Amino acid sequence: MISGLVQLFLWQGLGELLSKFFLPGIPGPVLGLLLLLAFLCLRKQVDSDLALVADSFRQHLGLLFVPASVGVLLFLPELQTHALAVSTALLVSVILTIAVTALVLKVFWYFSLKRNKHITMNKGHRHE
Repeated sequence: MISGLVQLFLWQGLGELLSKFFLPGIPGPVLGLLLLLAFLCLRKQVDSDLALVADSFRQHLGLLFVPASVGVLLFLPELQTHALAVSTALLVSVILTIAVTALVLKVFWYFSLKRNKHITMNKGHRHE
């Protein structure tokens, strides 16, 4: 498990360095996560220690919402003042998220069907 944590911290540190010197507009942890994702895609497998740490984080993901909840309570008067704007922004963002998700799913589905059709057609032309 320590090895998995060290891997995560190394990727986050690399992301922080990139953010500090090359891409100051993007947070370091986000860059580190993208680098880790690219590395894992190239490697096509996840180390068992890293998988153990990821599973542990996933099991306790709800704890990450506690600071956000405290922030909401702290700024409750401001949120009540701007309730219409906040509600509108939330509603629009939810609608856009659903629309983009549906569009991405439709594109993936199209390419999946196209790929499966291509595979099926190639199986029919095999000479064994």
